[in-house]
Parts: sequence; C-alpha cells; structure tokens
Amino acid sequence: MTRLKIKLRNWMVKHADSPNAKWWLFLISFAEASFFPIPSDFLLIAILGSRQGHKWIYYSFITTVGSVLGGVFGFVIGYLLFDSVGQFLINTYNLEQYLTITQELFMQNAFWAIFIAGFTPIPYKIFTISAGFFGVSFLIFVVASIASRLLRFFAVGYIMKAFGDDMSKFAFKYFNILTFLFAIGVIIFIVTMNLF
Repeated sequence: MTRLKIKLRNWMVKHADSPNAKWWLFLISFAEASFFPIPSDFLLIAILGSRQGHKWIYYSFITTVGSVLGGVFGFVIGYLLFDSVGQFLINTYNLEQYLTITQELFMQNAFWAIFIAGFTPIPYKIFTISAGFFGVSFLIFVVASIASRLLRFFAVGYIMKAFGDDMSKFAFKYFNILTFLFAIGVIIFIVTMNLF
C-alpha cells in the first residue's frame, strides 16, 4: 500500500500543472472522502506549489466541495450499502479497528467527532461510511463536514500561498505528523473556547 501511495502521489505532482488539474482535484477530493486511499491534500499542495499559489482560494474551494460531496457519497454507502461496499472498503484499507472507535465518538458527540476527524491522519472515509451505518443525523454530518473540510483545505491553501514550493516538499514528507499536530491544535482551541 505504501508503494502504491508513493506512485499515486508522484502521479498527482506530475498532473498538477495540467489544464485538467481542477477536475482531477475535484474527483480525487470526492473519491478520497468515500473510497480512495490518497488524501486530496497532496494534489492541492502540488497544484499550489506549481506557480498557482495566487489561486489558493479557488483550488481550496474546489477541494472542499469535492470532499463534502464525496463524504455524502460515503454516508450513502454506509447507510444503504454497508454490508457489501462499505465492509469491502473497510476491509481493503484495514480500517476495522476504527469502526468501534467511531461508534463511541458518535455516541459522545457526532458533530465534534466528524469535525475533528476532518483534521486527523485517520482516513476520513471511515467516518463518512460509519456515520451512515450508525445512523448519524444527516444534517449534523453535512454541517460538520463542511466546517471541517473548509477549515482544513483553506488552511492548507493559505499555508501554500504564504510559504510556496518549499512548504510543499516539507508537507509531502511529514504529512501525517502535520495533520496530527493541526488536529491537536483544533482540539485545544475547541476546549479553550468551551472554558470561556
């Protein structure tokens, strides 16, 4: 799986400059939220690192829309097709251990579980599929998805605009660590806001 991810990442970098980059970005963002293994951040970073940083709002928006719609598709898979498609995807990506975790998180607070999941290295698809399977409110799911995906991708876009290509190389290398640290920052912010 690691070798496949490296090949797909290299493909994304190669196509970041193509005229169809925005369509690839939308499709990969959609797919990643429901069944694809590679985070769409990689292509967003590659595009913005290829002399298109001035369009960071445009590309961040495309990524957000694709990801939220893909998340809705993942929700539908979990709600209607869990026993076939959903279970197959979870087994394929070895995500079984996360199913129980997501159920517990949804029982505590579905909105915050989905919102924070949008920033963690844990594949977002496990949350979208399991949200449908466990019957999370669709409205809560959509609102939390929009909020988390918007914040995540616009943060990535702004960082790329500010720091450019040097940041893209660093982000590719330390992607999981960076998303984990960002998730910790979001949690600390939420906890702090709840204290006041």
